[in-house]
Amino acid sequence: MRTAQWNDAVSVIDRVTLVLGAFRAEDTRLGVSELARRANLPKSTVSRLVAELVEHRYLERDGTGVRPGLRLFELGELAAQPKQLRTLALATMADLHDATAQTVALGILQGDEVLVIGVIRGRNAPRLPFRVGGRLPARSTALGRALLAFSEADAAGRVAGTDDPTRRGDLEAELARVRASGLAYDPDDAGRGIRCVASAILTSAREPIAAIAVCGRAESFDTDQVAPALRTAALGLGRSLPPRAVLWPL
Repeated sequence: MRTAQWNDAVSVIDRVTLVLGAFRAEDTRLGVSELARRANLPKSTVSRLVAELVEHRYLERDGTGVRPGLRLFELGELAAQPKQLRTLALATMADLHDATAQTVALGILQGDEVLVIGVIRGRNAPRLPFRVGGRLPARSTALGRALLAFSEADAAGRVAGTDDPTRRGDLEAELARVRASGLAYDPDDAGRGIRCVASAILTSAREPIAAIAVCGRAESFDTDQVAPALRTAALGLGRSLPPRAVLWPL
């Protein structure tokens, strides 16, 4: 994208943000003139943006004005779901952190990536390649492999890819081992001096809601000591959390 095009795109995002941000909690609807005044934008610009936002359901018509639309509500619900899950899992994450003295992370699968939704840092923890809100490649991380092992076959196949049959076969064999043991490992541990082990949080139907991981310095990380506590934490969360349909309604 050329620089001018990029600047135009950013400018549009800024203007849309100003228009949507003009709504207050007490507003039932706003007219274009009031939106333009609050956003400090030309009325013609706001009128054009409002028409497009209505078309895409971010705003909806209400008499002579507009109000926030269903699409904004849907996006808000999506944002609230990881927060709800993180809140429900926080006590277990804290117990696991206390038991292992290591960093504990919580993640969910989104496409071919893991979205990290919770982290409790361990004492003297090494610098880890993830943060809350950050994304990790599913195929090459402990959190991702724990989730892929119990996901639909097409999800694992999509992440593995078809361009390299050997590579895909290796990943599928690893996922089978994860299903058998309940534990997944980060294949890049040695190169970063970090070791991570993860376990999927499963519903009674063995559907993966999320995955929980324990990470620490490779030279002092005792997998045999961490694994039982991790399995217990994942199993307990799977039993205590509401069904997936409650956390992620259809």
